[in-house]
Amino acid sequence: MPRKCPGRGGSGGAMAAAAAAAAPAPEAWPELELAERERRRELLLTGPGLERRVRAAGGRLPPRLFSLPLLHYLEVSGCGSLREPGPGLAQGLPQLHSLVLRRNALGPGLSPELGPLPALRVLDLSGNALEALPPGQGLGPAEPPGLPQLQSLNLSGNRLRELPADLARCAPRPLLSELAAADNRLRELSPDIAHLASLKTLDLSNNQLSEVPAELADCPKLKEVNFRGNKLTDRRLEKMVHGCQTKSILEYLRSGGRGGGRGKGKAEGPEKEEARRRRRERRRRESGEGEEEEVDHAGRLLLRVLHVSENPAPLTVQVSPTVRDVRPFIVGAVVRGMDLKPGNALRRFLTSQTKLHEDVCEKRTAATIATHDLQAVRGPLLYTARPPQDLKIVPLGRKEVKAKDLVRQLQLEAEEHRKQKKRQNLSGLHRYLHLLDGKDSYPCLVDADGDVISFPPITNSEKTKIKKTTSALFLEVTSAASLQTCKQVMDALVLKMAEINKYTLENQEDGSLSDPDADAVSGQPPDPSGSSGAEKAGSTALVVEQVRVLDEDGHLKVVYPSKTDLGLAAPHVTVIR
Repeated sequence: MPRKCPGRGGSGGAMAAAAAAAAPAPEAWPELELAERERRRELLLTGPGLERRVRAAGGRLPPRLFSLPLLHYLEVSGCGSLREPGPGLAQGLPQLHSLVLRRNALGPGLSPELGPLPALRVLDLSGNALEALPPGQGLGPAEPPGLPQLQSLNLSGNRLRELPADLARCAPRPLLSELAAADNRLRELSPDIAHLASLKTLDLSNNQLSEVPAELADCPKLKEVNFRGNKLTDRRLEKMVHGCQTKSILEYLRSGGRGGGRGKGKAEGPEKEEARRRRRERRRRESGEGEEEEVDHAGRLLLRVLHVSENPAPLTVQVSPTVRDVRPFIVGAVVRGMDLKPGNALRRFLTSQTKLHEDVCEKRTAATIATHDLQAVRGPLLYTARPPQDLKIVPLGRKEVKAKDLVRQLQLEAEEHRKQKKRQNLSGLHRYLHLLDGKDSYPCLVDADGDVISFPPITNSEKTKIKKTTSALFLEVTSAASLQTCKQVMDALVLKMAEINKYTLENQEDGSLSDPDADAVSGQPPDPSGSSGAEKAGSTALVVEQVRVLDEDGHLKVVYPSKTDLGLAAPHVTVIR
């Protein structure tokens, strides 16, 4: 009888079937399926399961992620197996506004390079293992520019020896205002830094810099620099970076240091100084600075800043380290002089906040606003994070509930909404639930009584709800993206409040015409006189009180508004400091 050849016939088929059965099944990505099904614009990937799935994908993000062209916000954080984003990001995510890839293992370069990403505004690559970002393995092409809309770049906590050489060409438009590269291995700062005409904040602390180029003083909008933790050879400059304001540091650099000249201390002739002055003036004109001086004072919105030193009882916010991996950035401010009593003033204010959430805050993915009745706020405040089962809040319009149960309630409501409307689009708070996906703890703001008054990005507390009688407000802006994002959103909010107040006074709405919703919110009858507090005062000026944000040891993290804040481009705004 003929023998059967091994590997053929039934035994061969059985072996193939066994091999196929032994092959690992492709990893499931339910987050991607959900984002695709609901046409989401925001996506957060984090948590312990992410590490295993990325490792199975070869240390890259899954290709399916790059088939979600509607994404505006993408965050992948805390994944030690993510070594590179993978090909297809630039082509597949053309509408991306914010890209957060912090605390991963990206490095030593980026291959392929990230760009072109024509709509990207915020890029956070902090806490990785990047050593260099040369052309072809960096942020994007220089020709044509790969990141033309970039405003905030965070490269802190890597192993970089130098900043990207083509940064000014990759992001050529005068938009990049925040650059952070702290805790790296930078040995030199190129004079080309002066080409970043809109740069406002520069953090290069804890590097290996020995000199700071004098050209840095040519950045026309630069207001905050941090060179602490470097071993500068100029001893006087070394002392200044630890104890002097940015303005003094830039003036010292502009004069060329101790020798009165530039670079090595040699004096320059009047021709070079005049050329440098012309360059500064040209950059100011290109960035639009100074145009407001030509506008007539009449009809302006007035904002008066009350400094901490002038305030007998300033409000402070202490930040707990627990928020670092959840939602680390917060800015606060107090605004006095709002008049929400007449007509639809309260409704206009609440509607404007909703619009800011949609636009500037990018549907709360970039930042979240919370406004409180200052009379109900008991300071000092604590910004912390708690497990969902330990966080209790009285949400707006609801009874006290644990965050875990509130999220579950909202999820059930969202499912019921889908069934009734037979569509995937959600409204109200339900749209923001995905921002909590994968979080082991939730951020919250706690007052001195121990009550949670804010649970971003979901809701505020009924305790500090804004009413028609509210005239003094505490404002907070939180973000997972950057501190500069918080400040930009706060600027927009304060400006909008000033516009609403001015409109209310000039139109003199009758309080009896107030809308039912606003009356219900206030719980009080309208003022029979119809006169508003702002009208009685005869001014639309708002007072903006500084609020300090401190770390756990009481050291200052940020104060708002600082000298660099409220530098509003609107020519009809006057800020009195």
